[in-house]
Amino acid sequence: MNSYIEPLVALYLQHANEQNAIQMQQYMRNKFQFLGIKAPERRELLKQFLTEHHLPKEEKLEEVLQQLWDLPQREFQATGLDLLVKMKGVLTKDHIPLLESLIIQKSWWDTVDLLASNTIGYLFQKYPEVIPIYAEKWINSENMWLQRTAILYQLKYKHKTDLNRLFRYIVQHAESEEFFIQKAIGWSLREYSKTNPEAVRTFISEHQLKPLSKREGLKHIHK
Repeated sequence: MNSYIEPLVALYLQHANEQNAIQMQQYMRNKFQFLGIKAPERRELLKQFLTEHHLPKEEKLEEVLQQLWDLPQREFQATGLDLLVKMKGVLTKDHIPLLESLIIQKSWWDTVDLLASNTIGYLFQKYPEVIPIYAEKWINSENMWLQRTAILYQLKYKHKTDLNRLFRYIVQHAESEEFFIQKAIGWSLREYSKTNPEAVRTFISEHQLKPLSKREGLKHIHK
């Protein structure tokens, strides 16, 4: 184990809560193990850890993240996401393959959605020249979570949304039977409807979407 995360792991183990862990595992459909440390406490523990050990060095970030992802309890992947948020400013387009690998490892909405809408979205705005390389590869991938990432990375873009790309990606997967794709389509439309409700209303009226996608996409409009 990387010497940087050894004291972090020890700190988390000291605060494990078996009763919380059972509830958290059930909430996540028993897909992952948990220590039972809820998010507010976990972030306080990370803050305590960083006070003494500081953020990892930039050249060690990939190793630290991969080791956090390799640990069985979900709190460690959540901590990896927290570290990414704190170190977002040092990320470059060279980190995108790393982020791609994190998306497809231990995939579930709690990791993928933050990676997509926060970190990937940030890097694609910073380096728009890589969007045709990665987003196109992901939307055409057989991996549902990469498809979801391609649909969701513009979630926070508002007026900067590439609407043609977003709508094209949605149409490409509009017939998907996957719940998480249908939900991503609806979510992306709902968020953009806060910026341009007429564009979303017109798009939904002119395209055949799954009921879940349509319902989610119209939620803000129908408030």
